[in-house]
Amino acid sequence: MFLIYCPYCGEEREESEFHAKGQAHLARPADPDNSSDEEWGHYLFFRENPRGIHHELWVHAAGCRKFFNVTRHTVSYEILETYPIGEQPRVTANQMEKPA
Repeated sequence: MFLIYCPYCGEEREESEFHAKGQAHLARPADPDNSSDEEWGHYLFFRENPRGIHHELWVHAAGCRKFFNVTRHTVSYEILETYPIGEQPRVTANQMEKPA
């Protein structure tokens, strides 16, 4: 069983209660009414797909139903941290690549 910590419920729950929703920290175009089709297309369809550390948006669908962010290693599937929407990650790819 794979457990995920919900930062709002304050407890670990089974993975089946959660759904991944894609890349976290995406910025909408600053001026939506005057944005080009290319800008909207990039915002809607282009996502990073790194091998390694990645920040993702998840929802606790069978629990509190709130969205939150997850920092996950895409190779090992290890979840390094979870944190509420609006906060910044403590773990980044740059931190993980530094030699010990």
